[in-house]
Amino acid sequence: MPLLVGTSGWQYRDWRGVVYPPKVPQRSWLEEYASRFATVENNNAFYRLPTADTFAQWRRRTPDGFVMAVKASRYLTHIKRLREPEEPVHRLMERAAALGDRLGPVLLQLPPNLRADPDALGACLRCFPRSVRVAVELRHPSWWQAERDLRAVLERHGSALCWADRGSRPVAPLWRTADWGYVRLHGGRAEPAPRYGRTALRSWAERVRQAWPDDRDDVYAYFNNDAGGAAVTDARLFARSAGAAGRTVSRVL
Repeated sequence: MPLLVGTSGWQYRDWRGVVYPPKVPQRSWLEEYASRFATVENNNAFYRLPTADTFAQWRRRTPDGFVMAVKASRYLTHIKRLREPEEPVHRLMERAAALGDRLGPVLLQLPPNLRADPDALGACLRCFPRSVRVAVELRHPSWWQAERDLRAVLERHGSALCWADRGSRPVAPLWRTADWGYVRLHGGRAEPAPRYGRTALRSWAERVRQAWPDDRDDVYAYFNNDAGGAAVTDARLFARSAGAAGRTVSRVL
């Protein structure tokens, strides 16, 4: 099964002339992006949940086989802080369903000041359809102290603990909690910032290869170091490293 490699978002003005040809209008950037990558993480949904019609338009504008991961609304994760999750989860999935077969995993990125509460997380995960993959990015260190309960919740729901990187170092335990994986790379230590060095990218490619067998498990990897087009360059180099390590990789041009 493939390692799907892309970026977190595609609508960055400083990508004009770096990723997008100067004469390509912004309204066509998604089509241009989808001609280069087979997946994207939609982080705009975190700030403002799009309408079902917008999700449907994104489906029509992308080719067969394209996968769009969706970052859950901050209303659920940062304002409600996982409390009373039924309505916000239902609203998210009702709208995102318009992506049809383009819909990939949903990412729950929890606030850095939200302490461990495996029961609340479990109650939230129960609200998602069983057919939807949910990745969870945890950032308060108390979650790692609740390892037993946390792992039990994630494994029960088939949810992937997001493997996150900052400064070319993992910032969470590299626990495998599902038969698929989700990786987010927020910025490396190479120059020009926020680029990743080749050694760091090879290390991540090897971690993925060792954790998820190529013939069975899907893995989604997104670069969130968007400044100056660094995410695009690093995604390409990472895909090349993963391919050299023996991992089947999605289209990256």
